[in-house]
Amino acid sequence: MQQWIKEVARGKKGARDLSPDEALQAAQAIIEGQATDAQIAAFLVAERLKGESAGELLAFVQAFRRAAAAITLPASLREKLIDLAGPYNGRNTFAATIPVALLLADQGLPVFLHSSDALPPKKGTALKAILERLGIRVDQPASQVARALAEANIGFAWTEALCPPLQALRKVREEIGVRTLLNTVEKMLNLAQAQAAMVGVFHKTVVETNAAVLRAMGYRQAFIVQGAEGSEDLPVHRTSFVYRVGEEGIERLELDPERYGLHHRKDKEKEKLDLDQQVELIRRILHGEESEELAYFRDQVLFNAGVRYYLFGHLPSIEQGIELARRQLAEQRGAERLRIWQDQQTAAQV
Repeated sequence: MQQWIKEVARGKKGARDLSPDEALQAAQAIIEGQATDAQIAAFLVAERLKGESAGELLAFVQAFRRAAAAITLPASLREKLIDLAGPYNGRNTFAATIPVALLLADQGLPVFLHSSDALPPKKGTALKAILERLGIRVDQPASQVARALAEANIGFAWTEALCPPLQALRKVREEIGVRTLLNTVEKMLNLAQAQAAMVGVFHKTVVETNAAVLRAMGYRQAFIVQGAEGSEDLPVHRTSFVYRVGEEGIERLELDPERYGLHHRKDKEKEKLDLDQQVELIRRILHGEESEELAYFRDQVLFNAGVRYYLFGHLPSIEQGIELARRQLAEQRGAERLRIWQDQQTAAQV
């Protein structure tokens, strides 16, 4: 491991990107327990300071995916499946992606969600914790995740449970306390082998790198979103950018909620939500409540659902997607899909 640390930790002028083969060897050393905690920490911090290359990220994604349990699905399901890949370090803003995923699943668009427990530096509320409070079993083996995707059109994977080497690195990552390349790797593993993906990022500076990784992974459709807290969720208080990743390049889409009558003023009090608040808001929205108190969050669901219906080819316009989502919420279709998912999990345990 020392040889790879030396290459990436030589300082601004001396540090270099590892070749894909070298990065794969470094990843394997970490996965197979051939590196000490101190060496792992040194490597991760050095990579953060240097900046990870697309080749390094792809090598780590490939290595950790091989070390994980496979979620085996038929090709017909993988072809339609959408991997929603947001950050694992938790959310303080509203996790609109959960109700949106339920609406998409209701329309026959299978959706794969995944996370682990929250990590520093932010350590907000993880999707795993929210889903568990909503009555979803989050500790399912790969076979049961596959069954949920096939039978309920929606599934969730606790990534660390399916990828033991990642779980083994939690202590080191908590002690480091900063984002590392593993924050990107874990959300891009695509354990269900979906052919479509929407990946959230914090900064525009990583778009090109992430796009190169997604392109190399062979997705039929892939989008990168500069969303709330680096998630795939578009906020309703500002214009956001979504990047369509193509074989030849990247197309930038500018999406303004005001154009669709869904703009709200920024409200910091609505961006500091704890677990109880996240769960309560999702439940109320899914059950069709339309109070003024909920408008800020409900409109996030409408906006994001509308955008995803359009981007993934379900409807020809964002406007039509928003109207479909509005009808679904009024008819409590998301709540019904959550119940179907819960019932599917219960039946699968028998």
